[in-house]
Amino acid sequence: MSMHLEGPWLSKIGKKRGKVKYKSAEAKRQAEELAKEWESLKNKYKSTTTVRSKSTVATTHAPKSLTESADNNKPKSLNSWVTGAVSSKPNQMYTGDMVKGITVMHKSCLQPVFTEQEAIDAAHMRR
Repeated sequence: MSMHLEGPWLSKIGKKRGKVKYKSAEAKRQAEELAKEWESLKNKYKSTTTVRSKSTVATTHAPKSLTESADNNKPKSLNSWVTGAVSSKPNQMYTGDMVKGITVMHKSCLQPVFTEQEAIDAAHMRR
């Protein structure tokens, strides 16, 4: 259903409450009296415990690494002789002879071809 047919309980901003209308002056006086009584009861039995702040930061205690040096608290470097930039690893390239090629089955569905027969079947397949 559309949102314009649903009630205010599905709205993100909530239901707007209007001004309270009382039946009579007596009903208004009773409501105000009950509200004052309720506030006094809340203050009387108010909790004396302090509320913890949510901004407290938890401290973590990590175990000491086996590679940490004793003189300073930095871990030892794996390659201590490298002082400049590190070279990147070489690009991976397929060097085997098992995969014959790649075929497009439907739109962008690429599949590897392992045998001649698979290549022939993919060529004859209706798209």
